[in-house]
Amino acid sequence: MQEEKSEYGGHDALIYYILALFLIALDQVTKWVVVETMNVRDSIEVIPGFFHITSHRNSGAAWGMLEDQMWLFYIVTLFVVGVIVYYMIQYRHGYRLLNIGLAFILGGAIGNFIDRLRIQEVIDFFDFMIFNYNFPIFNVADSALTVGVILIIILMLYDEWQNKKGEKHDGKTTN
Repeated sequence: MQEEKSEYGGHDALIYYILALFLIALDQVTKWVVVETMNVRDSIEVIPGFFHITSHRNSGAAWGMLEDQMWLFYIVTLFVVGVIVYYMIQYRHGYRLLNIGLAFILGGAIGNFIDRLRIQEVIDFFDFMIFNYNFPIFNVADSALTVGVILIIILMLYDEWQNKKGEKHDGKTTN
């Protein structure tokens, strides 16, 4: 990754774990509110024709894939959490965008993992209708996962762009 280390060794890595913990807490609190105030399939219209809060349960992954395969989700989540923590330790100094992205993924993965361990399904509630398409219902953890992946993709694209830019010499690209 091209991001430079600061003169003082980078930001304290603890802040990234705090970010992940904040996302886990936000995810769990919002799910608790939905469970305590709504029955499954209840829906509250927030923005007519666009956004509802809908109490939904999902025993699979995105779009209901791999429904009722909890053992697979446990294994994959533990592996992903291990890899993320490894990278957060490996790149703890100076790689802000990478660590922010990893913290978002870590928080999202653990948020949904808690649901799977506790009730063998994930509590979803953000329900959007986008251009007449009823987008799959999701939650804060899913949002955190998505933001984290997007941040890492942006970083990878930027890194690739910087590498290509660095290959240029006298207006010509070297191979």
